[in-house]
Amino acid sequence: MEKILVAGATGTTGKKVINLLKDTDHYTPVAMVRNESQEKQFKDQGVETVWGDLTKDVSNTTKGIHKVIFAAGSGGKDVHNVDQEGAKRLIDASKKDRIEKFVMLSSMGADNPQGELKEYLQAKQNADQYLDISGLTFSIVRPGALNNNEGLGKIKLQHKLNEQGEIPRWDVARTLVKSLDTNVAKNQAFEILTGETNIEEAVQAFQVV
Repeated sequence: MEKILVAGATGTTGKKVINLLKDTDHYTPVAMVRNESQEKQFKDQGVETVWGDLTKDVSNTTKGIHKVIFAAGSGGKDVHNVDQEGAKRLIDASKKDRIEKFVMLSSMGADNPQGELKEYLQAKQNADQYLDISGLTFSIVRPGALNNNEGLGKIKLQHKLNEQGEIPRWDVARTLVKSLDTNVAKNQAFEILTGETNIEEAVQAFQVV
Protein backbone atom coordinates (compact mmCIF):
# COMPACT_ATOMS: atom_id res chain seq x y z
CA MET A 1 0.00 0.00 0.00
CA GLU A 2 1.30 3.44 -0.93
CA LYS A 3 1.01 6.11 1.75
CA ILE A 4 -0.45 9.35 0.36
CA LEU A 5 0.05 12.56 2.31
CA VAL A 6 -2.89 14.94 1.86
CA ALA A 7 -2.15 18.61 2.58
CA GLY A 8 -5.42 20.46 3.05
CA ALA A 9 -7.10 17.31 4.36
CA THR A 10 -9.47 19.33 6.54
CA GLY A 11 -10.74 21.38 3.61
CA THR A 12 -13.87 20.69 1.57
CA THR A 13 -11.99 19.07 -1.33
CA GLY A 14 -9.32 17.52 0.90
CA LYS A 15 -11.89 15.59 2.92
CA LYS A 16 -13.26 14.11 -0.30
CA VAL A 17 -9.72 13.11 -1.33
CA ILE A 18 -9.26 11.32 2.01
CA ASN A 19 -12.55 9.42 1.59
CA LEU A 20 -11.66 8.36 -1.94
CA LEU A 21 -8.20 7.15 -0.89
CA LYS A 22 -9.74 5.13 1.95
CA ASP A 23 -11.85 3.26 -0.60
CA THR A 24 -8.92 2.23 -2.81
CA ASP A 25 -7.04 -1.06 -2.63
CA HIS A 26 -3.55 0.38 -3.03
CA TYR A 27 -3.48 3.79 -1.31
CA THR A 28 -3.50 4.68 2.38
CA PRO A 29 -4.29 8.33 3.22
CA VAL A 30 -2.26 10.29 5.73
CA ALA A 31 -3.95 13.55 6.74
CA MET A 32 -1.82 16.58 7.57
CA VAL A 33 -3.30 18.25 10.67
CA ARG A 34 -2.48 21.33 12.75
CA ASN A 35 -4.21 20.60 16.06
CA GLU A 36 -5.76 17.93 18.29
CA SER A 37 -9.35 18.47 17.17
CA GLN A 38 -8.34 17.92 13.54
CA GLU A 39 -6.34 14.86 14.55
CA LYS A 40 -9.31 13.37 16.43
CA GLN A 41 -11.60 13.94 13.46
CA PHE A 42 -9.44 11.67 11.30
CA LYS A 43 -8.44 9.15 13.94
CA ASP A 44 -12.15 8.53 14.58
CA GLN A 45 -12.33 7.45 10.93
CA GLY A 46 -9.25 5.25 11.26
CA VAL A 47 -7.17 7.65 9.15
CA GLU A 48 -3.49 8.13 9.99
CA THR A 49 -2.36 11.71 10.66
CA VAL A 50 0.84 13.73 10.75
CA TRP A 51 1.26 17.15 12.34
CA GLY A 52 2.34 19.97 10.05
CA ASP A 53 1.64 23.67 9.52
CA LEU A 54 2.20 24.92 5.99
CA THR A 55 2.98 28.42 7.30
CA LYS A 56 5.88 27.07 9.35
CA ASP A 57 7.89 23.85 9.13
CA VAL A 58 6.64 20.73 7.34
CA SER A 59 9.98 18.97 6.93
CA ASN A 60 8.79 16.09 9.13
CA THR A 61 5.57 15.39 7.23
CA THR A 62 6.92 13.39 4.28
CA LYS A 63 8.90 10.71 6.12
CA GLY A 64 7.64 7.29 5.06
CA ILE A 65 5.33 8.87 2.47
CA HIS A 66 5.22 7.61 -1.13
CA LYS A 67 3.22 10.37 -2.84
CA VAL A 68 1.66 13.76 -2.01
CA ILE A 69 -1.57 15.52 -2.91
CA PHE A 70 -1.48 19.27 -2.24
CA ALA A 71 -5.12 20.35 -1.88
CA ALA A 72 -4.53 23.12 0.65
CA GLY A 73 -5.67 26.71 0.34
CA SER A 74 -6.13 29.72 2.55
CA GLY A 75 -9.46 30.71 1.04
CA GLY A 76 -7.92 34.03 0.04
CA LYS A 77 -6.84 34.84 3.63
CA ASP A 78 -3.10 34.19 3.30
CA VAL A 79 -2.34 33.27 -0.29
CA HIS A 80 1.35 34.14 -0.04
CA ASN A 81 2.12 32.06 3.04
CA VAL A 82 -0.18 29.08 2.40
CA ASP A 83 -1.00 28.74 -1.31
CA GLN A 84 2.48 29.78 -2.44
CA GLU A 85 5.12 29.42 0.27
CA GLY A 86 3.31 26.54 2.00
CA ALA A 87 3.35 24.62 -1.27
CA LYS A 88 7.05 25.38 -1.69
CA ARG A 89 7.81 24.14 1.84
CA LEU A 90 6.05 20.86 1.13
CA ILE A 91 7.80 20.52 -2.24
CA ASP A 92 11.15 20.94 -0.48
CA ALA A 93 10.23 18.29 2.10
CA SER A 94 9.12 15.97 -0.70
CA LYS A 95 12.45 16.41 -2.48
CA LYS A 96 14.34 15.63 0.71
CA ASP A 97 12.42 12.39 1.23
CA ARG A 98 12.37 11.48 -2.47
CA ILE A 99 8.61 11.39 -2.89
CA GLU A 100 7.59 9.38 -5.99
CA LYS A 101 4.96 11.86 -7.22
CA PHE A 102 3.54 15.25 -6.20
CA VAL A 103 0.00 16.07 -7.36
CA MET A 104 -0.78 19.80 -7.13
CA LEU A 105 -4.30 21.23 -7.01
CA SER A 106 -3.94 24.51 -8.87
CA SER A 107 -6.52 26.59 -10.74
CA MET A 108 -7.51 27.58 -14.23
CA GLY A 109 -5.95 30.97 -14.88
CA ALA A 110 -2.75 30.17 -12.99
CA ASP A 111 -0.89 30.19 -16.30
CA ASN A 112 -1.91 33.83 -16.88
CA PRO A 113 -2.85 35.59 -13.62
CA GLN A 114 -5.21 38.54 -14.09
CA GLY A 115 -8.56 39.95 -12.97
CA GLU A 116 -9.95 40.14 -9.45
CA LEU A 117 -8.26 36.87 -8.46
CA LYS A 118 -4.86 37.96 -9.73
CA GLU A 119 -3.11 37.75 -6.34
CA TYR A 120 -4.39 34.20 -5.74
CA LEU A 121 -3.62 33.06 -9.28
CA GLN A 122 -0.13 34.56 -9.09
CA ALA A 123 0.51 32.60 -5.89
CA LYS A 124 -0.68 29.40 -7.60
CA GLN A 125 1.49 30.14 -10.64
CA ASN A 126 4.56 30.66 -8.45
CA ALA A 127 3.90 27.37 -6.63
CA ASP A 128 3.33 25.53 -9.91
CA GLN A 129 6.55 26.88 -11.39
CA TYR A 130 8.49 25.90 -8.26
CA LEU A 131 7.16 22.35 -8.60
CA ASP A 132 7.97 22.32 -12.31
CA ILE A 133 11.69 22.95 -11.66
CA SER A 134 11.91 20.88 -8.47
CA GLY A 135 13.04 17.66 -10.09
CA LEU A 136 10.06 15.81 -8.60
CA THR A 137 7.70 13.78 -10.76
CA PHE A 138 4.43 15.75 -10.72
CA SER A 139 1.02 16.48 -12.15
CA ILE A 140 -0.66 19.88 -11.87
CA VAL A 141 -4.48 19.81 -11.94
CA ARG A 142 -6.20 23.12 -12.84
CA PRO A 143 -9.98 23.01 -12.41
CA GLY A 144 -12.47 25.70 -13.26
CA ALA A 145 -14.73 27.21 -10.60
CA LEU A 146 -15.48 24.66 -7.89
CA ASN A 147 -19.04 23.89 -6.82
CA ASN A 148 -20.62 21.53 -4.29
CA ASN A 149 -22.87 19.73 -6.74
CA GLU A 150 -22.96 15.96 -6.78
CA GLY A 151 -20.01 14.57 -8.73
CA LEU A 152 -20.83 13.17 -12.16
CA GLY A 153 -17.59 11.27 -12.68
CA LYS A 154 -17.24 12.86 -16.11
CA ILE A 155 -14.92 15.68 -17.14
CA LYS A 156 -13.46 17.60 -20.04
CA LEU A 157 -9.64 17.58 -19.86
CA GLN A 158 -7.01 19.29 -21.97
CA HIS A 159 -3.69 21.01 -21.46
CA LYS A 160 -5.56 24.28 -22.15
CA LEU A 161 -9.37 24.39 -22.48
CA ASN A 162 -9.78 28.04 -23.58
CA GLU A 163 -13.21 28.28 -21.94
CA GLN A 164 -14.69 29.04 -18.53
CA GLY A 165 -16.88 26.75 -16.49
CA GLU A 166 -17.46 24.84 -13.28
CA ILE A 167 -16.77 21.42 -11.85
CA PRO A 168 -17.95 19.63 -8.67
CA ARG A 169 -15.38 19.22 -5.91
CA TRP A 170 -16.02 15.48 -5.94
CA ASP A 171 -14.86 15.26 -9.55
CA VAL A 172 -11.79 17.36 -8.77
CA ALA A 173 -10.96 15.03 -5.87
CA ARG A 174 -11.39 11.99 -8.12
CA THR A 175 -9.08 13.56 -10.71
CA LEU A 176 -6.41 14.24 -8.08
CA VAL A 177 -6.52 10.62 -6.90
CA LYS A 178 -6.39 9.24 -10.46
CA SER A 179 -3.38 11.50 -11.13
CA LEU A 180 -1.35 9.72 -8.43
CA ASP A 181 -0.44 7.07 -11.00
CA THR A 182 3.20 7.79 -11.80
CA ASN A 183 2.64 7.46 -15.55
CA VAL A 184 -0.42 9.73 -15.69
CA ALA A 185 0.20 13.30 -16.94
CA LYS A 186 3.82 12.92 -15.92
CA ASN A 187 5.39 16.34 -15.38
CA GLN A 188 2.41 18.03 -17.03
CA ALA A 189 -0.30 20.53 -16.15
CA PHE A 190 -3.86 20.19 -17.41
CA GLU A 191 -7.24 21.93 -17.04
CA ILE A 192 -10.56 20.28 -16.20
CA LEU A 193 -14.24 21.18 -16.35
CA THR A 194 -17.42 19.13 -16.19
CA GLY A 195 -17.65 17.15 -19.42
CA GLU A 196 -18.61 13.87 -21.06
CA THR A 197 -15.55 11.66 -20.54
CA ASN A 198 -15.08 9.26 -17.65
CA ILE A 199 -12.44 10.68 -15.29
CA GLU A 200 -10.12 7.67 -15.33
CA GLU A 201 -10.34 7.46 -19.13
CA ALA A 202 -9.69 11.20 -19.55
CA VAL A 203 -6.69 11.23 -17.22
CA GLN A 204 -5.14 8.07 -18.67
CA ALA A 205 -5.56 9.33 -22.23
CA PHE A 206 -4.02 12.74 -21.61
CA GLN A 207 -0.83 13.37 -23.52
CA VAL A 208 0.70 16.70 -24.44
CA VAL A 209 1.74 16.52 -28.07
